[in-house]
Amino acid sequence: MARRLWFNGTDSKNGGCPAIHEDLDSGEVIVQGEPLTDPADLRQLQHFGPGDVAVAVTRELLVNHGPKVMKRVPELIDLEEFGRLFETFEHSAWHLETRRGYASDREDLGYAEFLATGAAPMDLDSDWCETIRKQTTSRKYVGRVRVVDNPPTEGQLFLLSYARVNAATGEDVRNLWREDADRVRLPAEDFWVFDSRLVAILRFDERDVFHDVEIITEPAEVLRYCQVRDAAVHASIPYDQFTAQLDTKG
Repeated sequence: MARRLWFNGTDSKNGGCPAIHEDLDSGEVIVQGEPLTDPADLRQLQHFGPGDVAVAVTRELLVNHGPKVMKRVPELIDLEEFGRLFETFEHSAWHLETRRGYASDREDLGYAEFLATGAAPMDLDSDWCETIRKQTTSRKYVGRVRVVDNPPTEGQLFLLSYARVNAATGEDVRNLWREDADRVRLPAEDFWVFDSRLVAILRFDERDVFHDVEIITEPAEVLRYCQVRDAAVHASIPYDQFTAQLDTKG
């Protein structure tokens, strides 16, 4: 099975070597650079085995993009504090949704209406809609990308219908197929990025129940999630175009 690699960064001006990746499962660091091939250089390396490969990278690459801690200590906030982030962000809030369903959706009265009619209700008077509409009308950006399986799950079909509500509040709502998400190496996480400086990772249990929020403010870690955001937006399309595409497939 292929490794799940996370791109940490590169100091190359043209997107080439040198670069650093991390293995998301083992925590190993993969350093990509120019190989050392001169026998005189290789003889100077201690403990260099016959199957080993040595590469040369700049010191700046390791300082700028190498992992800074052995293991991140989670900083958790409660749901009330999480809610305040949507009232206090300065210019942008962006969400990646990767799950196949959410318990909170299934418990919503609108979900039952969707199952009965095939369309989620246009409830624009909720506290959430009022908060987001207030932010977008003040020229702040709110957006999200939702990952969809092929075929979509029931929960994903509900969210595709509910996207009309998101868009009506001024959100930039986009979708992409899971195979495309895998192709651009999006992580299987749900998170918000606020002002490109704070990440809120939403944590769920095995029943899709949302139970807490982990906050990340360390700049190198936040940069990773901003890179994920950029890749997700680039690979996705507006929700209405995606829905039309889905109807064509059906």
